[in-house]
Amino acid sequence: MSVAVVHRVELTGGFWADRVRINREHTIPHGFEQLGKAGNLHNLRLAAGAEGEYRSPDALPFLDSDVYKWLEAVGWELGRAPEPGLASAADEVIALVAAAQRPDGYLNSYVQVVGGGVPYRDLSWGHELYCLGHLIQAAVAWHRALGDDRLLTIALRAVAHVPDDIIDGHPNIEMALVDLGRITGERRHLTMAARMLELRGHGTLPAARFGAAYWQDHEPVREASSVAGHAVRQLYLDCGAVDVAVELGDDRLLAAVRRRWDDMMRTRAYLTGGLGSRHRDEAFGDPYELPPDRAYAETCAAIANVMLARRLSLATGEAGYADAIERTMFNGVLPGIALNGTEFFYTNPLQRRTHRAPGGTGQRQPWYRCACCPPNLMRMLSTWEQHLATYDDSGIQLHQYASADLRTPATLLRMRTGYPWDGRITVHVAETPAQSWTLSLRVPRWSRSATLTGPDGTHTVDAGVVKRHRRWQPGDVVELSLDQPARITEPDPRIDAVRGCVAVQRGPLVYCIEAADAPPRTEIEELTCDPRRELTPVPRPDIAEAMVGIDVPMTGGRTAGAIPYFAWANRGPGGMRVWIPA
Repeated sequence: MSVAVVHRVELTGGFWADRVRINREHTIPHGFEQLGKAGNLHNLRLAAGAEGEYRSPDALPFLDSDVYKWLEAVGWELGRAPEPGLASAADEVIALVAAAQRPDGYLNSYVQVVGGGVPYRDLSWGHELYCLGHLIQAAVAWHRALGDDRLLTIALRAVAHVPDDIIDGHPNIEMALVDLGRITGERRHLTMAARMLELRGHGTLPAARFGAAYWQDHEPVREASSVAGHAVRQLYLDCGAVDVAVELGDDRLLAAVRRRWDDMMRTRAYLTGGLGSRHRDEAFGDPYELPPDRAYAETCAAIANVMLARRLSLATGEAGYADAIERTMFNGVLPGIALNGTEFFYTNPLQRRTHRAPGGTGQRQPWYRCACCPPNLMRMLSTWEQHLATYDDSGIQLHQYASADLRTPATLLRMRTGYPWDGRITVHVAETPAQSWTLSLRVPRWSRSATLTGPDGTHTVDAGVVKRHRRWQPGDVVELSLDQPARITEPDPRIDAVRGCVAVQRGPLVYCIEAADAPPRTEIEELTCDPRRELTPVPRPDIAEAMVGIDVPMTGGRTAGAIPYFAWANRGPGGMRVWIPA
């Protein structure tokens, strides 16, 4: 049975509508400004024939990819609703990309300006196919959202230039090629993606200073039992593997990805859903090597895991993948962007010491010299509504909760909720076909008690997926009520770095304590939680409207205020911790 994403979604208010609105009105325009300041657009002008010096502090070869991620975000946004300012900026950039492309189809500003114009000479570090993958993804967005094929024409010419016997040190093109095949109907793109997957894992790339595992060239994709090396590279590779497996019906390849993902989430994922514990090579560590203060947890890695979990959810229908998307979006992705939408974290530690050596993380930045994360956040938020629901011949499946109108060819549902602050989700059936169909709702694993109320009464439901099959009528209402008590979470005892600590959660959110909310004249390193006493949810309108904080009891009869981890570092630098000694 084929499952389709519900694309006709209108966010009508609440938490996610605010985040998507800020992305559209502030983050994406800020991105265009920064791409100009940082030199990304300048470098494309050089490739198009302008005079000047290539601009990059460290001669980074992948700056084109940030332009393409920004274009992808704009494409999805313009598909949602017109915006003349964004449209004009995008027209300018698309024309620049077209001008930079060589007559033979090749396109990469670094190679054309700095690399002597010789392509594919440095497959390990050159990022040529990685950049091309992002160009393809932008082209797919403009095609699907707007029916605009200017970028698609450029991408097809660029793909035609690529030999069929090479791979890139940074996977990404594999999943992009599958999508290209889907919108063009040309199987050769899928064939190329599948071949690239099979070439990897046999020492195809030259040995890296971090070893072959750094770019997953140490073991065939079908055989590797655990994730390894650079976190984003691994996750992007597995996204491509799932896409190829689904298109070819390759159950063995899909099983290999699922095996790695299960092991990763069990042994190498932070409580927040963050991934990657080693700074030196932006890599996964050993099993249970999850230090909170030295967490790398790159924002792009969290985004990549949402991308992978979404693919696994679509391929299997299993609720655990949607649970992981929720956990990672709220606690792994959103911390990467300030509440104002114009400052960013590259890495996301779970602890910031009050007294630190210089140079650590503590304040978000308006941009980075390696700025992969900001435009990645832009495109992630621009596609968030596509994660809410799917439909097939049996009915509609709700995976993520937000106030939204969701329309399929035959059905209109109006979902309303105060999520994540309130655990009640109400679904109004506005339009429905005459025949019976099934409404499925995800019940998150964190919910200790849940009920479903509908035309057939109120029933207690378990974590997983609850289904109701009936002949629905316009005006029918279903309400899922998720209990959301604040709760104490203890770490796996194999995580040495946080043994003896506890964390605080409520609903899908992980909480943290910042110095600003510690008791007077107390540094957060002095705090010790008393988990025997009650946690108390409290309003925190001082940080954001409708936000719920938690008063956490400490030893000595004191309390400290905890806020959602995604909201930390919005009041200036200071100490912070998720895991609190108990």
